[in-house]
Amino acid sequence: MPARPLRVALAGLVVLASARGAVAQGDGGKRAPAWSNDFTTRLEALALLQSLNAALLSHDSATLTLDRWCDAHHLASPARIVAVRDKAATRPVTLEQRRVLGVSATEPVRYRRVKLTCGDHVLSEADNWYVPSRLTPEMNHVLETSDIAFGRAVQALRFQRHTLSATLLWSPLPEGWEVTRAALPDAGSKTLAVPHELLQHQAVLALPDGTPFSEVVETYTDEVLAFPQPRPPT
Repeated sequence: MPARPLRVALAGLVVLASARGAVAQGDGGKRAPAWSNDFTTRLEALALLQSLNAALLSHDSATLTLDRWCDAHHLASPARIVAVRDKAATRPVTLEQRRVLGVSATEPVRYRRVKLTCGDHVLSEADNWYVPSRLTPEMNHVLETSDIAFGRAVQALRFQRHTLSATLLWSPLPEGWEVTRAALPDAGSKTLAVPHELLQHQAVLALPDGTPFSEVVETYTDEVLAFPQPRPPT
């Protein structure tokens, strides 16, 4: 991973920063005011990203995890993740993916690309390859004909999520910040510049008996931080 994980000493800060963010409400789907560009703000941003990362790693459904994130940070009301499907998107399954999914070269594997939104905020862009023969006919129907989030469509399977990789695509603080006095990125800017892609997970979803039925690549965006900058209690 390009960014080093927070150490145990920051575990409390993760919870604190998440709680502070939960108090600050968004503005009806509009972009929140830009965050200031200083060390404390960057540390809070890093703590929040690690908090989201930990939540995704410790729960089987990314959709339900984003439901909770959306609700806790008041990104929309109601706080419910909706998938916006790209019906024109296509990406063939690779031989390696077939190996991971445990299917033959002739077994049908379908592809689905969606943006997972919370109100006006696109929190994640997801690529999904799944084996239709391992789902129910009803699940296949709703996946083909609606914009339902995949995790919600297959929730009745009581699936398990096995993470293949979790990569922090952006670190608010420079490498080695905890042991050196490295300069902050864009030190001359008054506002924090946040790139579009922040975090990426690759995972396999499996039935309770261990049979895999889906591989997903999820890229989490700057919109997961689209709420007012955390402020210390007064």
